[in-house]
Amino acid sequence: MTTGDQQDVGVEASASPPSSADVLAQLERIRLSAEFDAPDRDRKFLAYVVEETLAGRGDRIKAYSIATEVFGRGSSFDPQTDPAVRIEAGRIRRALERYYLVAGRSDPIVISMPKGAYVPTFERRADKPPATDKASATPPQEMPLSRRVRRPVTLGAAALVCGLAGLWAGLPFLPGSNAATGGSDRPNIPKLIVTPFEDLSGTRQSAMMARGLTDEVVGNLARFKEIVPVTRDDPVRKPGDRAYLLEGRVRLEGERLRLVVRLVQRSDGSVVWANTYDERLQSGEVIDLQARTAAAVSSAVAEPYGAVFQASAAELRRSVPKEWQAYACTLTYYDHRGDADPQAHRSVQDCLQRATRQFPTYATAWALLSMSYVDALRIRFDPSTSTGMLAQAGEAAARAVDLAPLDVRALEAQMLVLFDRGEVDAALAVGARAFAINPNDTELAGAYGLRLALSGEWETGCKLLSDATARSLGHTGVFEASLATCSYFAGDYAAAERWVHLVKPDASPADRLLLLAILGKLGKTDEARQQRQWLETNAPALLGDPGQALAFQFRRPEDQHRLFDGLRAAGVPVPEAEYQQAGAAGAIR
Repeated sequence: MTTGDQQDVGVEASASPPSSADVLAQLERIRLSAEFDAPDRDRKFLAYVVEETLAGRGDRIKAYSIATEVFGRGSSFDPQTDPAVRIEAGRIRRALERYYLVAGRSDPIVISMPKGAYVPTFERRADKPPATDKASATPPQEMPLSRRVRRPVTLGAAALVCGLAGLWAGLPFLPGSNAATGGSDRPNIPKLIVTPFEDLSGTRQSAMMARGLTDEVVGNLARFKEIVPVTRDDPVRKPGDRAYLLEGRVRLEGERLRLVVRLVQRSDGSVVWANTYDERLQSGEVIDLQARTAAAVSSAVAEPYGAVFQASAAELRRSVPKEWQAYACTLTYYDHRGDADPQAHRSVQDCLQRATRQFPTYATAWALLSMSYVDALRIRFDPSTSTGMLAQAGEAAARAVDLAPLDVRALEAQMLVLFDRGEVDAALAVGARAFAINPNDTELAGAYGLRLALSGEWETGCKLLSDATARSLGHTGVFEASLATCSYFAGDYAAAERWVHLVKPDASPADRLLLLAILGKLGKTDEARQQRQWLETNAPALLGDPGQALAFQFRRPEDQHRLFDGLRAAGVPVPEAEYQQAGAAGAIR
């Protein structure tokens, strides 16, 4: 954290230094929190540097010692050429900042890792008692930490989303106004400068391979509309400009190809992401190899939840300049995909609505606004409002497609609206067109795969969904809920339960209804009773008429019938006439 960050969380230099026991207790609190967005290796990284510092060995904490003792790297590790430790340290800093913004606001001890160093600092809040807030306590036992989804590094808490919406509310924007951007009619979105990949081998074939990979990557990046890929840097930098450099090095030795790629923040030269791609070069497969490798690079960098997204979100979490507010709204949408909190959804929708008023030609904002209405229908199923909300979603999707007919996010929004209207064939046709335009967009691939599955093409759709989940750098529980559905209809109820437990802790009523059917199939009556009680209290309309809710998502009667089986086993009183009607309709089909 910077000095300013420490002031934000209430650290006072005059407070007495914390004891080792206090620091270790705080470390455990952080490591057990679902709001500390870091993988296991980074949790071990943090524990290592904290424990070494407390033991008086802070001077021994170097990139080399971390790489060898924490990451298990060999003695040949060279921190000058391998940025792995620097990258992970950056992630830890961002994860700590997010933790103290969300769950750790009342924690008595602040652990931080100053930029440019790996030795942590420990400071006590002078005016804060030990935290008793639920958010900083151990996660509920009903959903173990190991099963909780690790969310990507994004804008974060609903409080920040509400703050962003409030900031917009205070600006004197009129419909179509562009006062905050100096007269521009286009929103700021990150620029990605792709430099020619460097040939390290110096042969004719390796030079051709480097040029070919560069061209393929640029072509693939151009299919993503959330960034602006360019092949040369503009020497004139505008105020508030946010740009990244994509650099690559190609080495070809015999039949072995290695591509090392890294994403660099242009403003300070810091490496925000890096990866290595190894391929075996077979005779006559050069073009296929280039296409496959370039697809993997472009997807990892440019898709929603990709490296540019995560790096931008980390920067905008600290402050949101006026000229970047519209883009920040799109980030908040993805961050709250799986949230069941109505206030967070309304804040995101308000932010996107303002973005579309300020930039009426911003197709991405229109598409995400449409998708936010569709998400709300699923999360807060209410037959009395579904028609109006679906109409709003349709209008926003139509606007997005009119503005950008080849934008896969606009087409994805149109597909979702058509499917929820019951126009399944039309929805799948739009999804197929979007997937053909950009098969490397895992967000689109997952949504299209689920609709294929729900239309009856379970094997094809679930395979596509599973592949998208494996390739995505991060998601918010949406894919996991979909894979739980796939496992249920494959008859693997144990796997379905594992997947559904990876959904966010505050699972939506629709996800809980699916979990209830799964528990019924597994014969877990006590857990099913708990889920029924939650639904009776929080979503009585859903539990009172599950058939209507199931028909909204599961269009085929035979699929509804199979879910009725699980719900009945879980103790849900499904009317006999409705149960028999779904079974009979499925048998006829």
